[in-house]
Amino acid sequence: MSERTNPFFRPWTTPFGIAPFGEIAAEDYRPAFEQALAGHRAEIEAIATNPDAPTFANTIEALETAGHPLDRLTGVFFNLAASDATEAIQAIQRDMAPILAQHANAISLDPRLYARVKAVHDRMSQLNLSVEQERVLDYTWKGFVRAGAELDEAGKERMRAITERLATLGTQFSQNILKDESGWTLDLSAADLQGLPEFLMSALEQSARDRGRDGHVMTLGRSMVEPFLTLSPRRDLREKVFRAWVKRGEMGGETDNRALVAETVKLRAERARLLGYPTFAAFKLDNSMAKTPDRVRDLLGRVWPRAVERAGEERADLEAIAREEGMVGPVEPWDWRYYAEKVRQRRYAIDEAALKPYFQLDRMIEAAFDVAGRLFGITFRPRDDIPVYHPDVRAFEVLREGEHVGLFLGDYFARPTKRSGAWMSAFRSQERLSGNIRPIIVNVMNFAKPPEGRPALLSFEDARTLFHEFGHGLHGLLSDVTYPLVAGTAVPRDFVEFPSQIYEHWLERPEVLERFAIHAETGEPMPRDLIDRVLAARTFNQGFATVEYVSSALVDMAFHSLESADGLDPIAFEAEELKRIGMPEGMAMRHRTPHFAHVFSGDGYSAGYYSYMWSEVLDADGFAAFEEAGDPFEPRLAQRLGMYVYSAGNSRDPMEAYVAFRGREPDPQALLVKRGLAKAA
Repeated sequence: MSERTNPFFRPWTTPFGIAPFGEIAAEDYRPAFEQALAGHRAEIEAIATNPDAPTFANTIEALETAGHPLDRLTGVFFNLAASDATEAIQAIQRDMAPILAQHANAISLDPRLYARVKAVHDRMSQLNLSVEQERVLDYTWKGFVRAGAELDEAGKERMRAITERLATLGTQFSQNILKDESGWTLDLSAADLQGLPEFLMSALEQSARDRGRDGHVMTLGRSMVEPFLTLSPRRDLREKVFRAWVKRGEMGGETDNRALVAETVKLRAERARLLGYPTFAAFKLDNSMAKTPDRVRDLLGRVWPRAVERAGEERADLEAIAREEGMVGPVEPWDWRYYAEKVRQRRYAIDEAALKPYFQLDRMIEAAFDVAGRLFGITFRPRDDIPVYHPDVRAFEVLREGEHVGLFLGDYFARPTKRSGAWMSAFRSQERLSGNIRPIIVNVMNFAKPPEGRPALLSFEDARTLFHEFGHGLHGLLSDVTYPLVAGTAVPRDFVEFPSQIYEHWLERPEVLERFAIHAETGEPMPRDLIDRVLAARTFNQGFATVEYVSSALVDMAFHSLESADGLDPIAFEAEELKRIGMPEGMAMRHRTPHFAHVFSGDGYSAGYYSYMWSEVLDADGFAAFEEAGDPFEPRLAQRLGMYVYSAGNSRDPMEAYVAFRGREPDPQALLVKRGLAKAA
């Protein structure tokens, strides 16, 4: 019998070159990393020691084509580390975090390599490059500078230590949250279930089954917590669940994230100072659409007082109903969703339990696909022959006029090995430099899995999340650029949310809901009267939602505006900042600091959580173009949206891309109108 070959040491003969997931074992990763890193180092050394004068081809393009085996490996490993993280995978991730940071530093801080990049960049105006090539060259040069290439040797040595330690801290932060979320459960008795709708009891029953237990088990997954806080009449249980939910990462012991946050903020501030920036926020935003912390604070500052005022009005409505029902004392954070649902029922005659059967997961996936077809001319073909990494994952081939566009994977259900939240990622990104490389894109959610044979039911917000992440997915699938560096979602953070957030608008179109919001039991489409009420309620409770979000964004910005963070107590700092901005009583941040994974599990959204609102200016104003045209699928607008936004990656300046689609820069007032915080002019 022949010896087994590590799958990462050979070509993949699977359909479209997707990973042969069933053949990959955890023990394959370490040797695969060793070989891929060694191969990449050899490629980089060849570029750095090339005796020929540096050119765009032998330096910039050579850097772009180097490291394909490493890209293939990391595409698999880090997707699984987020969506199916066994203990073995997590151990490898902890070990590899500083090693990969060392590898990146060895490239970015190599003076020979930087000298070549700088020589090409200095002659950019003389090279007759395309717009995309100029952008790739400029981003490559900036990447080296922002990594510390122009520091002296002492500065480089300190930068190496900082980035390696930050990689370890971010990995540990993320794994600690997963442990807290998977480790906390609450067994519910028959009495505890009284008043809960059938769909939620089914999800609680499935949760118990997933853990090898009988009965009904509550977990800390958002898809369980939010409906429980909304629909459970048991105030004591709501408080218990809410307190556990907001204490993730702050439960003491080895999974406590407070010390990790303090060290992360301190090291980020030092990193920024080394690079000549006063704060980490100034460093991070210098490479964004916003450019400066002041511009971010200006946007958030315009929204915050309106949101607080609206939340105060909403609180008065909640307290009136709470008093009617005999509640004594103020509305607490664990009460807000429960009484908000009662106000919504009265005001709009909408019952969450009655609404949910209209939002079947399978039909919402069909809706997202159908909208993409009408806008961009693509279709989705189920492919049962495509290897997947978990039995719950669905695979689709994406086609346009019969031609292969890419693969789309959908991983929709929560499980203990999956981190919380929802996201899009790529196993492989589109490019043309190394051939016609087609993308393999995945959407990951955490919806409650139904019992066998029953349809998965979503809330309207769940369906919105599905459309949001599918918008990101399309940004990856429709990418049509030459260079990997600017492909797909490789755009500034405060632009990357535009393609995802504008896509949410199509879920709210009556013509979409009439076709796809089909009742799970009766098979009847959602009545137009109910559609009208659902859409009328879009801005309901927006004070609460906006306060939750903006407070998180402001705390993120405050942490990263510190010039020094010696002796930082993250929880005290969070409390002081919330007091300073006037956080309303009885409300909480959407993401408290100890589990704020967007910001502390890596650099992704650090000093960047504001990005959703910055992009919301674009999406509100951008979709208004379709409304002004009187057709949500207006062909010329759809064509420009596809060409200049979804297909363009980062091949041009984001504002230029927006103007090419819209015909002008965005109107910030559109954001306030969308959230119901101002009236349309």
